[in-house]
Amino acid sequence: MSLPIPSLNWLRVFEAAARCESFARAATELNMSAAAVSQQVRALEDRVGAPLFIRHAHAVTLTDVGRAYLPGVQQALLTLRNATEGLFGKAREQQLYVQAVLVFAHGILARHFAAFSEAHPDIALMLTTSMDEVDYGRGYADLRVVFGSPSAHGAESDYLLGERLYPVARSGIAADIATPQDLLRHRLIEVSTHRAGWAYVFEALGILPAGARHAFADSTVMAMAMAAEGVGVALARAPASDKAMAEAGLVPCLPGVEVAGQGGYHLVYPDRGALRPPARAFRSWLIELCRGL
Repeated sequence: MSLPIPSLNWLRVFEAAARCESFARAATELNMSAAAVSQQVRALEDRVGAPLFIRHAHAVTLTDVGRAYLPGVQQALLTLRNATEGLFGKAREQQLYVQAVLVFAHGILARHFAAFSEAHPDIALMLTTSMDEVDYGRGYADLRVVFGSPSAHGAESDYLLGERLYPVARSGIAADIATPQDLLRHRLIEVSTHRAGWAYVFEALGILPAGARHAFADSTVMAMAMAAEGVGVALARAPASDKAMAEAGLVPCLPGVEVAGQGGYHLVYPDRGALRPPARAFRSWLIELCRGL
C-alpha cells in the first residue's frame, strides 16, 4: 500500500525549518507561531513514520532521514513554484508553451528555434513533443501542432503545410533501386502511427506490393535512424523529415518519384481571440515560416 502524499503545508514548514535550523526562525519566515511549526513538523513525522529533526534547546538539526528527504522536498516545491509562476504569475506573459508532433518539432521547429528566439528575445518558448493522438491532450499548451484532422484537438486552427512521400535509404541500397518495383527487394520500414504508409504509396504508383517485407518504427525520426543502420528503406515525409533524413545520411531511392501525402500539419488552439501575446506572435511567425517551406 503506497503512503499518502503529505500535506503541502507540512512540506513547506519542514523545508523552512530545515533551512533555518530553527522552528522559531522558520515561524517568523512563514508568519506562524513556533508552536504551529512544531505541530506541523510532528504531523509530517507521524505521516512518514520517522523522526526528521533532532530537537535542541534553541535549534534543530536534521536526522539522516531528514537530510535524505530534504532535496526531494525542495525540488518538488521549486517545481510547483515555477509552474505556478509560469502559468499564472507575472512571468506568464513571456512564457509560451507549444506542443508538436515529433517529426514537425524535430524537422521544423528545432531548425528554426533560434530564429524565433532572435526575433522575440522576450518570449521563452517551452517546446514539448508527442508521437500520437493520445499524447496531444497531455499537459498544458498554448498552441499545438497536430497532423491530420485539426477539429479533434482544438476549436480553431491554421493549416501549416502538407507532406511529400518518397523512399530513402543508405546510398548503397538506393543505388540498387532503379524502378519502384525494385523496392520490394528490400525491407520497408513502416511507421505504425501514419495512415499514409507504404500501401498508400504503392497504390499511388500502381504497384501491387506482393511479398513485401516490413520493419516497424513508432516515428519517422526512428524510421530514418533504422534506415541509416541498413535495416531497409524508409519513407521521407518532406519537408518535416528533411532534417532527420540529412542527419541519417540518407538519399532518395528514386529521384523525382514522390507521392502527395493524405493530410497536413495544423496549428490548433481553443480560441484565437483569447491567445496570449506570446502565442499570437508565435502563430504569426510559424504561419509565415511554413509558407516558405
